[in-house]
Amino acid sequence: MYKGKKIAVLIPALNEEKTIAKVIILSKEYADSIIVCDDGSNDMTGIIAKELGAKVIKHDFNMGKGASLRDLINTVEDADIIVTIDADMQHDPKIIPMLIDTLLEFDADIVIASRFLDERYAKLPGYRMIGNKILNFVMGKAVSDSQSGFRAMKLKVAKDIIPSEMGFGAESEMIFKAIDKGYKIIEIPTYMKYDVDKPSKKNPIYHGLDILASILKFYVIRHPLLTFGIPAFIFGIIALISGFLAIEFYNRTRILSTNLLIISGISLLLFAILATSAVLLFILITVVREKK
Repeated sequence: MYKGKKIAVLIPALNEEKTIAKVIILSKEYADSIIVCDDGSNDMTGIIAKELGAKVIKHDFNMGKGASLRDLINTVEDADIIVTIDADMQHDPKIIPMLIDTLLEFDADIVIASRFLDERYAKLPGYRMIGNKILNFVMGKAVSDSQSGFRAMKLKVAKDIIPSEMGFGAESEMIFKAIDKGYKIIEIPTYMKYDVDKPSKKNPIYHGLDILASILKFYVIRHPLLTFGIPAFIFGIIALISGFLAIEFYNRTRILSTNLLIISGISLLLFAILATSAVLLFILITVVREKK
């Protein structure tokens, strides 16, 4: 128990035999239970975690971080608060009390350890800084670090925003869902170490594209009319203008302008496709939401 609350620490892990023991040992001081999801590791990660008393969920093959988070959250039953932390020691488990204290003090639903709240903490590789700025732009700057895997959440909240994404986009998906449901999110500054062994399991470009694709998908789901309506409107205007110019050119010369007609036709087709998609998707999403 920590300040009268049962704490479960959840650790997604893939080939982390060099660091998993340290994460578990340092987290034990604040946790009533520790659960590790061994996501298809081919080393001793799962065995080490089990020997140290952690409950281990074993994936027979690598399913992705989102799948690990989903299984971890679904496994927890007897806890008030969960803390998710990566297994590679990029995050310092000693910050766990700060996350929980902030959650309790401000009655927050989610507290995120952010790398971007203070310049002293933002010592990241350049490609990560650029990637984060892009993600923040797409997300509307709702949080400064949507990809931080170091979080404290009320268990009931975590179960309400369980990700459907299989990969690294899951963490941003959870933030999107939390914002949609009106949950209170707070961030605290933290420092993340990048000089650890194997700090990333994915190519950074693949990693970034995976996350961006997930965020764009959820943005489309949240704003179908805006996403498809604006380009539909633009193509509609292009179709009208090019069509008008083609008619005006024909009246003056009695010659059909093939180029203008092609532009008008293609623009009109795109307008029809986008407008229809916007309306159908909006209706479908509305029906699904009303059934929940």
